[in-house]
Amino acid sequence: MIFNFEKLEVWKLAMELVDKVYDLAKKYPDEEKFGLALQLKKSVTSVPLNIAEGSIRGKKEFSQFIRIALGSLVETVTNLKIGLMRGFIKQKDHDENTPLIEELYFKLLALHKSLSKKGSGGSNVSNILNG
Repeated sequence: MIFNFEKLEVWKLAMELVDKVYDLAKKYPDEEKFGLALQLKKSVTSVPLNIAEGSIRGKKEFSQFIRIALGSLVETVTNLKIGLMRGFIKQKDHDENTPLIEELYFKLLALHKSLSKKGSGGSNVSNILNG
């Protein structure tokens, strides 16, 4: 069975980012295993989790879940910048993920804007998916 949220490009991008960020979290030192590395994994997984959960809600609630996903995404970005600053990850590691993060960020913003429009009809994500 494929759930509707699995058809959303933002969810697919978020899942791709989870995979990449989990690999980066392994580069954090052992003393950060239960600190920044754990927080990094929590924030990045929060993005697709909120997209999925919000997708079964009405449009207004889904919009709020997308805002939460955006917050988790920028939390992930900040954590990666701290990791870079502290030397846990290399500039190359950071820069390789920037295009994916930016694409996801702008697509989440666009989805939020679409969901926030008045009079766009429908009560859940199936209307977003099916036009």
